[in-house]
Amino acid sequence: MHIIVVGLNYRTAPVEVREQFTFDERDLPEALRQLKQTKSIMECVIVATCNRTELYAVVDRHHLCGHYIRSFMEKWFKLSRDQFTNHLYMYEDSKAIDHLFHVTSGLDSMVIGETQILGQVKDAFLLAQEQKVTGTVFNMLFKQGITLAKRAHSETSIGEAAVSVSYAAVELGKRIFGQFHKKKVMIIGAGETGELTAKHLYANGADQVLVVNRTFDRAAQLADKFNGTPCSMEEGLRRLHEVDIVISSTGANEYVLTREQIVSSMQKRKSKPLFMIDIAVPRDLDPGIAAVENVFLYDIDDLEGIVESNLELRRKEAAKIEIMIEQELDSFDQWYKTLGVVPLIRGLQTKAADIHEETLDSLTKKLPGLGEHELKVIRKLTKSMMNQMMQDPILRIKEMAGEKRADEAMDLFVKLFALEEQLVTNQQAKPQAATEPATAAPKKLTPTHAAAAGLAAVTP
Repeated sequence: MHIIVVGLNYRTAPVEVREQFTFDERDLPEALRQLKQTKSIMECVIVATCNRTELYAVVDRHHLCGHYIRSFMEKWFKLSRDQFTNHLYMYEDSKAIDHLFHVTSGLDSMVIGETQILGQVKDAFLLAQEQKVTGTVFNMLFKQGITLAKRAHSETSIGEAAVSVSYAAVELGKRIFGQFHKKKVMIIGAGETGELTAKHLYANGADQVLVVNRTFDRAAQLADKFNGTPCSMEEGLRRLHEVDIVISSTGANEYVLTREQIVSSMQKRKSKPLFMIDIAVPRDLDPGIAAVENVFLYDIDDLEGIVESNLELRRKEAAKIEIMIEQELDSFDQWYKTLGVVPLIRGLQTKAADIHEETLDSLTKKLPGLGEHELKVIRKLTKSMMNQMMQDPILRIKEMAGEKRADEAMDLFVKLFALEEQLVTNQQAKPQAATEPATAAPKKLTPTHAAAAGLAAVTP
């Protein structure tokens, strides 16, 4: 089995490409189900944000899985692969795990150390769990990645300097106007990004903010937090000529403002400049708006260099997080290697328990006069002897599972304790699990087969 990730992000694809690979939140459950049904995929998680779309998978073979996942992307997004293959990256095994840990901790973000991605990855993982498309490997890996990110932000100072996409948008506005006092700002979108934008605006002196949202109640709730003015989309469009800056961050699938609407609004402004900042993916603002006279349009890709001065501290703190990531990689690697030991240990325990029961049955037949108390004492003592005898072999095989010749050690363990029949029986007896390929039980259970059995044995 292998862990892979296939994706594209702000480094590999411009916004006009990324916006073609966004998932509607309502469609994500179906996308997960279809991805899970893709050939060779045993577990999956989809992480989709404004700056990245990544498909994580546990696969039974890695040679063709990149091809299968690209085929899924072709079908789902209705695009031929020659339109996007050059923008994709694919990481396998330790590199895929390392990438996930960098993503969750914010080290792979456009704004280094930002915390919003942690919540997005967590939500993506929980949704995948709800859809029952994760199993043993991803249940461990994503929980470990989320815990690592929380530690990174609590044990370092990487989050002290405010540098998020919304912060960058406000910084761009400050560079244009110097200050926001006496400037009227319109925020389109009252979600998390819109709220962060409003927070930064008020912290920087903005006292005239219109909050525009399709749902007026949501606009009112956000506006009330910052003494702003709530507006419906229709009213916002009518009042567009009043504002100096527009910052848009909705989750709409089509343009919120078109070139024609801006042309009409500008006629009322008498050549007064309008600055528009689009931090949504897909984009909210028609790119054709940039051609309108006295309108200055910026999109999310224009924000990358805005907060360079605040990033130096974060880069220093990132070095500390890199050490944490290395430790977590080692920890996951050790856990993953011991998965193959699980069925061996369980097989030994089952065999010992069977022998124990047979011995007690024989004892009661030969000594029918034993009372209930005596039998209870004998059962307890003999079980204790059995457990003590197994303790050292179990400890040793766990240690050897992390060594270079682990397969040989596990194979020898199976032979020494004659566990072949027991392991095959256990594998046939248990229900098929999400992480286990539907194959017939092998005549000889090798360490590789044992690892698959181990995964299935502990899959929730």
